[in-house]
Amino acid sequence: MKAVVCSRGELEVAEIPAPEPGPGQAVIAVRRCGICGSDLHARVHCDELADLAVATGYDGFMRSDQRVVLGHEFCGEIVDYGRGCRKRWKPGTRMVALPILRTGRQPQLTGLSEAAPGGYAEQVLVQESMAFPIPNGLSDDLAALTEPMAVAWHAVRRSRIGRKQIAFVIGCGPIGLAVISMLKTAGVHTVVASDFSARRRELAARCGADAVVDPKIEQPWTAGPRTGRIEGVTDILNLGFDAMGKLRRVPNLPWWHLFRMAHTLRLDPAGPVVFECVGVPGMIEQIVTAAPPRSRIVVVGVCMQTDHFRPAMAINKELDLQFAFGYDPGEFRDTLHMIADGKVDPAPLITGTVGLHGVQDAFTALAHPDQHAKILIDPAAS
Repeated sequence: MKAVVCSRGELEVAEIPAPEPGPGQAVIAVRRCGICGSDLHARVHCDELADLAVATGYDGFMRSDQRVVLGHEFCGEIVDYGRGCRKRWKPGTRMVALPILRTGRQPQLTGLSEAAPGGYAEQVLVQESMAFPIPNGLSDDLAALTEPMAVAWHAVRRSRIGRKQIAFVIGCGPIGLAVISMLKTAGVHTVVASDFSARRRELAARCGADAVVDPKIEQPWTAGPRTGRIEGVTDILNLGFDAMGKLRRVPNLPWWHLFRMAHTLRLDPAGPVVFECVGVPGMIEQIVTAAPPRSRIVVVGVCMQTDHFRPAMAINKELDLQFAFGYDPGEFRDTLHMIADGKVDPAPLITGTVGLHGVQDAFTALAHPDQHAKILIDPAAS
């Protein structure tokens, strides 16, 4: 079969053996596959990524001297099954799947491991237990976005954001746009998006952002409604004075029980939730310095370099710092059905489609944020 092979940072269309399904695996004929920012990083920084993966307990990540087929955001149709499968779906059934395979007890990341060739190809292997039929006649283009949208849904769920809390999305690349869409799907009233690129700000508005700012002109923290917002440490201290002034007016009131109840029910004064979707050195420090007190910062952008921030600044503001990566099978399935049911529309993310021979140019184009967000690959296209 034809596939785009990555080796030593170079991409080429090559003929490779068609995949043979192992126990519990199925073959899918790829109809669409998204180009992810992780693919762009892996192409040139895979050895660093592999060293990092080894440190976290996974030794199967691709290396630069290997020949690897990238692609983990795919949809397609069932072609064949390996032994031990239940054969739940007829050949021709359109499917999406979590991009992960397992041989015995050894998992491999599809599209990021030599042992699990990805979706930049005419066919790809999936684990039958991790595959899902595409419902409601959902288009191939939108079905292929299940994976990146599931990443965003996981980040939103991990943030535990309330509907009335303000969400700030810093960086409106594909993952930032997906986070914006999922925040609005979750019912968050106010989403403020920030990006230097005019094109990406336009896409952020199409994804549902309530306010979009150019950080060269305006900081995101000044946008959106200001009523009741905690903007500085002084606001928190004054809340304490105001509360105690009112409570102490009631004779013999055991006011400390009210504080304990507020802590138990998580009714403490809370700041906004900030989603860092840029992934370059210095972003965490910028957000820690500028974000309001009691903010929760959710890091979704993947920074590959060593970074630094001032813990004392985060301590004085009582900031929460979280990191989000991936998703679980339930979140993946739910994301697919949210898209198919029209609860979230990821269509604004798609800015182009290429065939296998266009992947090299697509990688070049994706380096310029004013042109593209998400480019899909159609292996059947010229």
